[in-house]
Amino acid sequence: MKGSTHLAIGVAIGAAAAAHYPFTLKHAALYVAVSALSALSADLDGPSMLSSKIGQFSKWLREMLYWSGLLLIVILALLYFTEHYFVLEYSLAALSLFLLGLIIKDGLLRNILVSAIGCLLLYNGWSHHMMWLVGFGIFVAAAPWLKHRGMTHTVWALGLWAAIGSGLQNELQIDGIMLVATAGYASHLIADTLTPNGVKWLYPLFNKSFKLPLA
Repeated sequence: MKGSTHLAIGVAIGAAAAAHYPFTLKHAALYVAVSALSALSADLDGPSMLSSKIGQFSKWLREMLYWSGLLLIVILALLYFTEHYFVLEYSLAALSLFLLGLIIKDGLLRNILVSAIGCLLLYNGWSHHMMWLVGFGIFVAAAPWLKHRGMTHTVWALGLWAAIGSGLQNELQIDGIMLVATAGYASHLIADTLTPNGVKWLYPLFNKSFKLPLA
């Protein structure tokens, strides 16, 4: 299922919650934001709408590593042949940059950057004694390294997300946030169940996809 479809479903769930609960502009915005984020988060285990900008940045970063290393190698080579200037540390640094840019993959850089964001969220949650944010940080940090449509597309991940939503609801003191978060995440799994590949809801206990291919 396309990310735009998941986003549209998430926004619709948030809008329905805004209409159901006592309306304020702030609450409506929170319902839509939480539901939309929840509907997209399961796909943090691969390239997705949430990580697309980070993916673009990782491509730029890889090219910068490559060309910066190459430029430094050229400069150091010129200094060596013209002035017999040589510093081992600079040479190793230039070679390391060049090789990193040459061999590292965009996807690996994207995963590292997404995990770094997750670690920052985790640290911030721990520092402020917000366990829901610690859980969210762990999810964001771990998800990029998991198999696509693996653990993030299971009933266990849905349960974890419901716990995160419950903590956020207690933090904000706004009724319905946990329900909206859970419904948004569940909508992603249900929508993917309607695709030919389906979803392994009980992975890794049951390594079989459940599917009702309508999409």
